Amino acid sequence: EEHEHLLQAAVEQAEGLEHNLRSAEAMLLERTAQLKDTQAQLSRSKAMMEDLREENRGFAAALQAAELKQKSAEEKNRLLEEQASALKQLIGRLTPASLSG
Repeated sequence: EEHEHLLQAAVEQAEGLEHNLRSAEAMLLERTAQLKDTQAQLSRSKAMMEDLREENRGFAAALQAAELKQKSAEEKNRLLEEQASALKQLIGRLTPASLSG
């Protein structure tokens, strides 16, 4: 009878361990699925970051081109202002001469 009681206790202990093992396996499967989801999200984030970097490089190049055009326009404007000033001085010199002549 004592042997039977020990055998029953061993069976119950084995069943408890089997239940714990199944619970652990289920938890590991769930955690594995979560980690795969996280990895997929990280991969998507990495791809998005690379796309943003590429887009940023394009914006930087466009900004640089715009700055060069602005500098060129400013230089042309300065030259035109100098020419206008020179023309005004020339007209100023010519006008009194034509009025007196």
